[in-house]
Parts: sequence; C-alpha cells; structure tokens
Amino acid sequence: MSGPLAGVRVVDLTAVFLGPVASQTLGDLGADVIKIETPDGDITRSITPARNRGMGTGFLAVNRNKRSVVLDLKQAEARAVLGRLIAGADVLMHSMRPQAMDRLGFGPAAARAINPRIIHCAAYGYRRDGPHGWRPAYDDVIQAASGLAAIQASFAGEPRYVPTSMIDKLVGLTVAQAIGMALFHRERSGEGQAIEIPMYETTVAFLMPEHMAGRGFAPPEGPAGYGRVLAPHRRPYRTADGHIGVLPYTVTQWQRLFELIGRPEMAADPRVTDGPTRNRHVGALYEMVADAMPARTTADWHRAFDAADIPAMPVQDLDAVLDCPHLAATGFYETHHHDSEGDIVLLGHPVRYERTPAEISRLPPRLGQHTVEVLAEAGYDAAEIESLLVAGAAVGEPQE
Repeated sequence: MSGPLAGVRVVDLTAVFLGPVASQTLGDLGADVIKIETPDGDITRSITPARNRGMGTGFLAVNRNKRSVVLDLKQAEARAVLGRLIAGADVLMHSMRPQAMDRLGFGPAAARAINPRIIHCAAYGYRRDGPHGWRPAYDDVIQAASGLAAIQASFAGEPRYVPTSMIDKLVGLTVAQAIGMALFHRERSGEGQAIEIPMYETTVAFLMPEHMAGRGFAPPEGPAGYGRVLAPHRRPYRTADGHIGVLPYTVTQWQRLFELIGRPEMAADPRVTDGPTRNRHVGALYEMVADAMPARTTADWHRAFDAADIPAMPVQDLDAVLDCPHLAATGFYETHHHDSEGDIVLLGHPVRYERTPAEISRLPPRLGQHTVEVLAEAGYDAAEIESLLVAGAAVGEPQE
C-alpha cells in the first residue's frame, strides 16, 4: 500500500456500519486493518442480497482492505491472543459500550499497560460520564435523540428518520479523522492516547451549527432552527416531467433565476438584494420558484440554469446515481473480481491524494479468512495455532 497510513496496524473490534466505515477508510489509506469477528461474524454479513452465505452486499460495501480474524473472546485463550495483537498494533478501535470493554479487560488503561503507544479509540452512543452513558444506541435512536428526526416534520408533517444510515457513516468518518489526528500527535510526541467518539454528541455537533439561531445567544434571542432549510418549499421542484434541485445563493444567481422564471421585477426587490431580508423571506421566494417550475421540463430547466451559472441538478434515483456518466468518467465505481463472490462493484475512495493515493488492495474477506495468517504473524507456531483452533478460541475459514 502507498497510502499515508502505510505501516500503521489497526486492531478493529467494531461491527455493523459505524466502525467498519472508519476502519475501511483507514484501510483505503494504507493501514493494515485486522478485523476481529465473533464466530457468528459481523451482523452485516447477513444483509442480502448475497451470492454466498456471510457475504452480503451490506458487508461488501464497508469491509474492503481488511483481514478477518475470528476470536471467541468469551474464552481466556482468545483474550490472550487479542492482547498479543494489541501489543503489536498502533490503533485499537471498538464500538462496544465502555463498561463491556472494561469487563473484557481491554479498556484504555489496560490497553495502555500492554502497549503504551496504542491509540485506544472507542465509539459508542453517549459520552461515558453523562446520565445516558450506559445506554445502548444505534443509528435510528440517535436520529431521534439528536433532533434530526424532529426537523423532518417541517416537510413530512411528522418526525421521520433520514432514509440512510446517516449517523453511523457520519460518526464513522469522525472516528477515522480522530484516529488520524491522534496518530499525528503520536508522531510528534511519542504518546498514545484514548479517544472517545460518542454518536450523540457527534451528531448534535454536526446538526446544530446552522440551527442554533436565537439560541446562539445567552439569554436566547429566539428559538432554535434555521428558517431557510426548514422552509416548506425547500425541496426538489416539480417540473413538467420530473424534479430538479436548484439553489441560488448569491444575489446575482437569485436575480438571474427570477429573470428565467418570468419575474424580472424581483431583481430589485429587497427580498432578493438584501441578505438579512432574504433570510427572513426565503420561504416566500422558494414558493415563487416552485410555482414556476412546472412550466418546463427538467432538461429545459437544467440547460437554462447551466447557461445562467445557477447551481442545479436533476433529481436522480439510486440506479441513476449508479449509472451516472460523471462518476463513470472519474472512475469512482470500481469492479473487482473476488475469488469467491465473482465480480463485485465497490465505491471508490472519494479523496484524491497527490503523493499517497488511496487504493483497494484487499477485497472484503470471508469470515475467518486470515485467522491463521495473522496468528502466525503474531508469533504463534503451528502447534499453538492448531490448539487455539481445536479449542474454538480462534476460528479459521470454514472448510468445504
């Protein structure tokens, strides 16, 4: 691997989406990610469709550039293996509640006793020292708690979940960023450290900047909520044959837009030309645009907006995004031949590095595919490995 994290070893105890998004990002950037799985495997292995059991598309999407090692951490022998892997690692990451990790014997202090330079990264629902610190959490629960579900009522009429695992992916990317910063600090200081990334606090920090509004002052100058993004007509506009997303932002763009929709008199209106006035009346402006859009087709509007340099794109469904000519031209989707799954399509790494490019060097692993390999690297001889396999403390790839 040639990425910026080449030479970094990550022991990854995470599952589902949050942690795997993070560790896949690290793997794309060159880290050697050792994915520790239970004998049942990561639950996303069961997300269908799948060509083979345990290799569902949910797993394939977020588990490339990793090696799968199966350990039954209920057994002392398996915990000893994990301790040896931590001793040789740069990063230990997990998504268990902190109390569970402490009971397992690998909380921050215990991990640091094994390896003083370790970056111990814990991602879970809520900050440990708060009253919610003991609670379990998943994506939908944090969408509810954070206000994200509630603000959907501005257009849906009732609270709704965003139809993607947004919190898991947001927090996963935050985890990857935090680990990178901790590794940078270690390069300068030689110090390992513990990192806590709570889903709840991370989501509130992401959601609230534009919604602080009057609550950004003490005492408050008004309620929370950013009027522009909560406006009822802030949505894709219906055209004669579909929908289009349009976002004029500068005064010039607003003026050009109103000329295109046959309202040239609005070019001098303070609701267009004055920023604070526009913010107060943006809902009415969106409504005027919505009323005009059905007069022309999506393609007609798109050409007109492009010519006027107004940001706009047709609404695409998921299949259209997968078939997008732009993404094809930039090589974003990569087709790889997997030795058990056949040809699979993976999403490319979105960031381009001039000197240290990301790459896909390992395809998503089968359950336990690398157990024996990694144990040997950790110094176990053939007899010791066989003993661990016979006891079920470690599990190798199932044999046909």
